[in-house]
Amino acid sequence: MKVAVMGAGAVGCYYGGMLARAGHTVTLIARPTHVQAIAANGLRMETKTFDEQVRLAASSEASAVRGTDLVLFCVKSTDTEAAGAQILPHLAPDTLVLCLQNGVDNAERLQAVLTNHTVAAAVVYVATEMAGPGHVKHHGRGDLVVEPSAAAVAPALVAAAVPTVVSDNVRGALWLKLILNCAYNAVSAITQLPYGKTAIGEGVQDLMRDVVNECLAVAKAEGVQVAGDVNAAIRMIFDTMPGQFSSTAQDLARGKKSEIDYLNGLVVRRGQARGIATPANRVLWSLVKLLESKQG
Repeated sequence: MKVAVMGAGAVGCYYGGMLARAGHTVTLIARPTHVQAIAANGLRMETKTFDEQVRLAASSEASAVRGTDLVLFCVKSTDTEAAGAQILPHLAPDTLVLCLQNGVDNAERLQAVLTNHTVAAAVVYVATEMAGPGHVKHHGRGDLVVEPSAAAVAPALVAAAVPTVVSDNVRGALWLKLILNCAYNAVSAITQLPYGKTAIGEGVQDLMRDVVNECLAVAKAEGVQVAGDVNAAIRMIFDTMPGQFSSTAQDLARGKKSEIDYLNGLVVRRGQARGIATPANRVLWSLVKLLESKQG
């Protein structure tokens, strides 16, 4: 396949790099500092099983999506519409756009921009960070859950060592991921501690339970059938990613705006619309927003 990664940060670099290693033609659309490093040395992929310089193309222009079969859409939730408008003039009619983003409504928001194109939602379970320009570090997992409209690319992803499941309930899987993010991300961001240390903090398990219960109440009111066992998924994050800092923590550490409005903030807004109290989510959301304003 010919693949472009729009918004090639840690998540996009990881999945784009895995596809490039499997022989696909991949272009990462990233910040100039990453583009320069990748052009000079390739993408350094430091993972649990290998540490390689992977050769692929890189660009800072949205027009690099032209002529691709697949676009991995990996921008922050705050940039969904703007990035969609940037790639729209360059997309071929049959290009599949696969959303590898946090939050539960990005595919719907992107589809509203890319009205004549196929946009598919995916749930991403991977722990990664950018350790430097053109250097992605992988801490764990790497599996995807995708909608049936993306089933055609699933075999290529699996062959590239990206475990991929096609599901009829991606909405429920996105909500499961949202609940995990709501439970872990803000606490990791506020404390600047990894999951393993936050989860054993005094009172944190009770806080996480309150956050999860609020999320489940909102999901039920929204008619969402949350996929899987929430409590088991919460434990799995602790077991498989104890050293990982949340993406929200990484954003705050770098002085960047986080996605908290699309995580705990979304639960607060949806809960308010449904008449459901979400005090634990509201506190976490408001504290992260305060930390963001402090940086400004």
